[in-house]
Amino acid sequence: MASVAGTYARAFADVVMSRHLEADRSITELRVVASLLAESPELRRVWENPAIPADQKRGVLDVITQRDGLSAEVRNLVAVLIDHRRVHFLGPIIRQLEKELDARLGFAEADITSARELDATEKREFEAEVGKLTGKKVRASYAQDASLLGGAVVRLGSTIYDGSVKGQLERIREEISGT
Repeated sequence: MASVAGTYARAFADVVMSRHLEADRSITELRVVASLLAESPELRRVWENPAIPADQKRGVLDVITQRDGLSAEVRNLVAVLIDHRRVHFLGPIIRQLEKELDARLGFAEADITSARELDATEKREFEAEVGKLTGKKVRASYAQDASLLGGAVVRLGSTIYDGSVKGQLERIREEISGT
């Protein structure tokens, strides 16, 4: 499945980049289609049914495209997925596309967990520091965990930077115990 999603995601990322489309808008439009599929078993059955002619399936897609104002590129990607009976891969394709576009546009995804709610200034400061660390623009998502006691934990991919009081206490405990 990962190779199927990756293939379509890379191909669509090529389209987004070559046509200078807004990456966020394209992803949002794809999420609209994915949401419709998730909420409508009837739509899913129509698009996945090999007995229904492809032109009828694309006709339904065209109505959705007009109603929701989807771009021609997003419509064409969904049409290709319908034609190749891959529409059930739309969710994984979107997730892979986000990663692909972030990499091409020089973004790093960071998950920042702090002991308390951060204000806008603190969030900008965190993002600036992570940006210096990675050399990339940062897209951060924030969470709160009171068990950290203070400070924050930053996750960049598989790398974790633990600046929390809880983490510092754990390191001190390990040093004292000799482990």
